[in-house]
Amino acid sequence: MMTSEILSVTLMVVGAVLVLLAGIGLLRFQDVYMRMSATSKAGTLGVMLIVMGSATHFGDTEVLARATATVVFFFVTAPVAAHMLGRASYLGGAPRWSGTWVDERATAEEPAAPEATEKPVAGAHSGRRAA
Repeated sequence: MMTSEILSVTLMVVGAVLVLLAGIGLLRFQDVYMRMSATSKAGTLGVMLIVMGSATHFGDTEVLARATATVVFFFVTAPVAAHMLGRASYLGGAPRWSGTWVDERATAEEPAAPEATEKPVAGAHSGRRAA
């Protein structure tokens, strides 16, 4: 085996193991927040390693460029998606595990909606259509 083949197989196997661990964490963890943590961290790193392993296997610069763009896109969107899912779960009242004893948002005040704090501008359109 050549060095590039060994590297690509190693990257893909380690990535597959991380994705497997994320799947196991999804089944074993107690609440949505722990499950989300497992899938967003291990899953993201696992997918990155699998994609980079496949790019190493093909050895083409075009494939490497596409793989790099895929990894960058995944690294930008996965944390934002995890944050939004966590926020929606919290605001939706998803139950927490009984071992969770810190809830910093429970004492934090939710900011008011922008419409409630803004003063109306004189002569501004009210949004109603003329009859």
